[in-house]
Amino acid sequence: MADIEIAVEDHIATVTLNRPAQRNAMTLAMWRDVARIFSELGADRDVRAILLAGAGADFSVGADISEFPVVRHTLEQSVEYEVAVDASSDAIAGAGKPTIAVVSGYCLGGGCHLSMSCDFRIAAPTAIFGIPAAKLSIVYGVRSTQRLLSLVGLTQAKRILYTADRIPAEEALRIGFADDLADDPMAAARTLAGRIAANAPLSVSGAKFILDGIAMGAGALDLDAAQARIDGASRSFDYQEGRNAFAEKRPPRFEGR
Repeated sequence: MADIEIAVEDHIATVTLNRPAQRNAMTLAMWRDVARIFSELGADRDVRAILLAGAGADFSVGADISEFPVVRHTLEQSVEYEVAVDASSDAIAGAGKPTIAVVSGYCLGGGCHLSMSCDFRIAAPTAIFGIPAAKLSIVYGVRSTQRLLSLVGLTQAKRILYTADRIPAEEALRIGFADDLADDPMAAARTLAGRIAANAPLSVSGAKFILDGIAMGAGALDLDAAQARIDGASRSFDYQEGRNAFAEKRPPRFEGR
């Protein structure tokens, strides 16, 4: 049984972290696999939205600390480990498709890292968020901290990182750590993904690229690349199709080109 499973249905890919007995703790191999999987799904024109979930009761308790003596023992190993972790979040953010974290149970540490890389976080009422880096003498990475800041603001980000407190779902929703609560977060995520997938893929990917670049701080957005996406959409088949569908009073049939 694979530690990460992938299924695609109706243009929606579901990526499932599949170590339920370990509460979906992330091994170094899994961090690397997440980067590869999201890069591949991002290039798949049949996929228009991606859901990220955990098997069993939990989303993910974060890094599998039990393997740290082997894979994160020396400074060099720590640097290599953080490169793999950042590559996973960059692949999620850079997939060019809307991404939704489906959060139940624990979403801690590296689990938060994964969920914050997604465009949306839909949580079960029993979900618990938290970043316990301060309990392990770990400084949370720059990319992860920037994403946390863009979601919850400076004061809440400091509280989360300084105290290492666990945050229940309702509070997570109040401060912006979660975007929605649902008794069946997977069903809610699929509904949202379906609504987005019906729209023009070039419009969605362009908006994601620009918004994520702006959110990551001054200088993060490549203005030339953003303009290329704007111009590419204007020259696309889908732009013509959207105008024709509007004129003919019918649903558009977008192809992502």
